[in-house]
Amino acid sequence: MKNKTHTTDHTILAILIFGLPIQFIDINFYLAFYHNGIVQPSTHSICLLWWFTDLCFYTGGIILMAWLAIERHIIIFHDRWLSTRSGRLLFHYLPLIILVTYSLLFYIIVIFFPPCEDTYDYTLPVCNASPCYQSYGIFTMWELIVNGSIPIFLEGIASVGLIIRVQVQRRRLYQSAQWGKQRRMIIQLFLVSGLNMSFNLPIYFIPILRLCGLPPDFGLQAELYFFFLGYFVIFLFPFASLCQYPQLRKVIKTRIFQFMPRQARHTTIVIPLAMKATPMNKPA
Repeated sequence: MKNKTHTTDHTILAILIFGLPIQFIDINFYLAFYHNGIVQPSTHSICLLWWFTDLCFYTGGIILMAWLAIERHIIIFHDRWLSTRSGRLLFHYLPLIILVTYSLLFYIIVIFFPPCEDTYDYTLPVCNASPCYQSYGIFTMWELIVNGSIPIFLEGIASVGLIIRVQVQRRRLYQSAQWGKQRRMIIQLFLVSGLNMSFNLPIYFIPILRLCGLPPDFGLQAELYFFFLGYFVIFLFPFASLCQYPQLRKVIKTRIFQFMPRQARHTTIVIPLAMKATPMNKPA
């Protein structure tokens, strides 16, 4: 039971860790840019760090969310696969390690060791957000389809498929001793997948439409809005994940109320209306 509980947490933890550099580096760089009007300090290393944070950790989070949706099928319907050490290694730890390693290695190679010469524009956000590897068609297609579109597509299929499987096998699941925990995992996946697909699907769908023949300026304004709205996935993911951990929610609520200022209690003296109307007798 303990091992199974831990396996449900590792992917969530990995997604949260991938979101930290975006919150601490990417967003702070944006705030500094809009405050100063220029990338400061205006160095190549800052641009490379910004590119790596903006692309690697955001895209890696999308890939891990797709695995989270697939992993829920294993945990709920094939929990016996995780009952042994070899099963947990094969169906839980190994996929997670491979996906994290792939996300890091891919962007380390294409950003820090590109097959071309980068140009940096310090007057634009993210140094113009155009690493030179994106000028190569194969890298652009790979990043757009393999790193973005396919994970979101798989996440949608896995999430809808999970709901259908739960409805088909609801009688067996309702009788399970783990149904309460499984139900929370399903609700969590529904919230996380809905959040991710609502903001990220247009970001990858609009460029695909351009590749299919639509004008190059098609959806540029909408794409810009969705690009910034995509940060809500990072901000709201921790809260969407809390539905699986009711005890943690209680602890957080308790801590919040402890730090809230307490209002002083006031004692109210009620004077009857008749006494107010009768004048007091003055002493002689």
